[in-house]
Formats: sequence, structure tokens, C-alpha cells
Amino acid sequence: MTGFSEKPILIDGRGHLLGRLAAKIAKTILEGNRVIVVRCEQLNISGNFFRNKLKFLSFLRKRCNVNPARGPFHFRAPSKILFKTVRGMVPHKTARGKDALRRLKAYEGCPPPYDRRKRVVVPGAMRVMCLKPGRKYCHVGRLSHEVGWKYKAVVRTLENKRRVKSIMEVQKRNGLKKITKKAGEVVAQRAAPYTAVINSLGYN
Repeated sequence: MTGFSEKPILIDGRGHLLGRLAAKIAKTILEGNRVIVVRCEQLNISGNFFRNKLKFLSFLRKRCNVNPARGPFHFRAPSKILFKTVRGMVPHKTARGKDALRRLKAYEGCPPPYDRRKRVVVPGAMRVMCLKPGRKYCHVGRLSHEVGWKYKAVVRTLENKRRVKSIMEVQKRNGLKKITKKAGEVVAQRAAPYTAVINSLGYN
């Protein structure tokens, strides 16, 4: 993820570590690139689930004593958790940092039109590349669900529909390829006598 690009970089968040991915995204958006992250609910955090939940509950208890309505605001959605993680790595109170954060979009699931576009991964932030085998980890979607995010079932249903639809499209495409190939073979077989005559006359 180096260099400047006019096209936004579409990242599939599944299987990435939250902090590692946030660091890569922060650097990329500060360089002027636009980044879109889908399937944020399938991001991973190193450490077991209970430890991470205790840390998040401790974060939820932080408040402004003078006027709690002023903040801090505790986001529960996975996309907002990623956004706030990136925000902590960006000088978000300056104009440069605010512009950088506007170039970041994060979503739960894979909404259209991103479901039809090619998604990339960040090898330096993948869990299988960064964590030793056997180390414990948890999913951001489960953590969000346990602390008040209400759309886990909705996102899962929509994701299952999207997967079924994509599988059906692939099967349909493969079926069309087979039909086209078979039709070509039939046409070639029927045209074989005429092709032989043309070849004998030397027109090919």
C-alpha cells in the first residue's frame, strides 16, 4: 500500500488484526489515498475474548464528570471501532488529519457496489502472518455484539445472501462457458466437410 492512487483501495477486513491494519490505513490516508474497508465485523484482536471484553468495558466506564453528554462517545459498531483506532494514529485535530479521515470509509458486511469489486488484503496485517500458531484471538463482531451492537444477526443474514448470490453467479458463468464450448464443438463438427473442401482448394 505505497504510492498515490486516484482509485480508492478496497480492503477486505476478514482475518486482519485490528491494530496492524489501522496502522497501515493511517499511513495510507495521510499519503492522500482513499481507503474503503468492508467486513469490519470479521477483524481480529490478539488476546482471548474475555480479556478484550474487560478492556472494552473499562473504556465504556470513562466519562466526562462535568457533563457526560460531552463525551467521550463510545462507539459499539465494528466499523466505528476501526475508525476510532485509525483516528488515534492520525493527527485528527489538524486540517491534514481531518482531511485524511474523510478519505476513510468502513462498513460491516460487504454492501453494494463493493460486493462486485475486487477486494485486496494487507499481508503485513493478516493474523496468520503476525500471530504465532496457537495464540488466542477474538473477533471484533462478537466483542461489539456483547457490548451493545444490535446488528450482528442482520449483517450475518445479508452476508449469507451475498455469498449464495456470488456462488450462483460463478456457477452460471461456468455453465455458460461449458455451453459455449459445446456449441463451438458442434458447429466445428458440422462444418468439417466444408472446411476440408476449403483447405483442399487452398483458400485458408
